[in-house]
Amino acid sequence: MNTVIDSGKNRMEGALKNLEKDFSKLRTGRASTALVDSIIVDYYGTPTPITQIASVSIPDSRTVSIQPWDKGAFALIDKAIMISDLGIQPVNDGKTIRISLPPLTEERRKDLAKTAKKYTEDIKVAIRNIRRDMNEQLKKMNKDKEITDDDLHAKNDEVQKITDDFIKKSDKMVEAKEKEIMEI
Repeated sequence: MNTVIDSGKNRMEGALKNLEKDFSKLRTGRASTALVDSIIVDYYGTPTPITQIASVSIPDSRTVSIQPWDKGAFALIDKAIMISDLGIQPVNDGKTIRISLPPLTEERRKDLAKTAKKYTEDIKVAIRNIRRDMNEQLKKMNKDKEITDDDLHAKNDEVQKITDDFIKKSDKMVEAKEKEIMEI
């Protein structure tokens, strides 16, 4: 029984980590290296993340600086950034590629907040699916006479409490992210 609970908790924690990762990709008006983490460059025929072919830094709060280690990668990185969903034009001076983040408009902030809520809803669905899997495993153990009916009910209550805790954590995370997004 405890392995079912521990396994489910681990999966739920993984779901929250995925939510954090999704949130890090949302542009909040402040520069972050996470903005370019998901951009894949076609580096000599191999799909490669920017972070594996260049040094990414944040010289100030509104700029991401990318210094490729290979001079031949400049055009490839430039192109990958332009076709990404960032919607930003990179500036290439031959030594570094700079991405300047313009201040976000009110409309864009609201769109980002909606996106954050959507990510959170997706994670809540995943958490509920994990709860369902845990309950099904416990029911199967009960059917196979590995646990009693009382144990089943007690563990189902515990699973629900764990699920509620993780959903509260995801709500707190989205609340903090929305506050960060709407901050001017």
